Amino acid sequence: MSRIRSLPPREWPPTMRQAMAVLRPPDAPVPQFRTEGRPKALNLLGVLAQHPDLALAFHTFNGHVLSGSTLTERQRELIVLRVAHRRGAEYEWRQHAILAGDAGIDETEVARVAEGPHAPGWSELEGAILAAVDDLVGEATIAEETWAVLAGHLSTQQLLDLVFTVGAYEVVAMMLRAFEVDLDEDLAGTDRTVGGLGQ
Repeated sequence: MSRIRSLPPREWPPTMRQAMAVLRPPDAPVPQFRTEGRPKALNLLGVLAQHPDLALAFHTFNGHVLSGSTLTERQRELIVLRVAHRRGAEYEWRQHAILAGDAGIDETEVARVAEGPHAPGWSELEGAILAAVDDLVGEATIAEETWAVLAGHLSTQQLLDLVFTVGAYEVVAMMLRAFEVDLDEDLAGTDRTVGGLGQ
């Protein structure tokens, strides 16, 4: 049972609806969803609805991460999944294991994210991105070897977006775990758990 009540949408204050609007900035491209039955994250959003001013501030930031980032969708979803795995955030993991399909990440690759940056099959850059997540989650910095690979492939803006994407989903993972937010029905019925979550 969640430590903070998740408000159903019918109880959301008008200011929460404003907070939802900034998740998709006006100039953002129209997303091309590939995944059927995409999770709605209503329990997560319902907890945020208890503090719509905070939701507005965070969603403005997260709107950039989702729609304005210089990283690719695939890179973003690999980052989110690795954060969720490292933090043992089951809600975040299950949700993005599904949403990863929109970025063309298949179930085999989702499972490989849990194996980590040294699992066979990653490109040099994708392995370094996953290693950077581990570095940032563990030490709040990026090891020199990992940095050298990233800096050889990514622009300064992409490097900034990488660090801030990790930070954004670290906050989400902390919120979900600290408040013990219940899985939504559209997540609870999925078989998306991965052994060793949090390792």
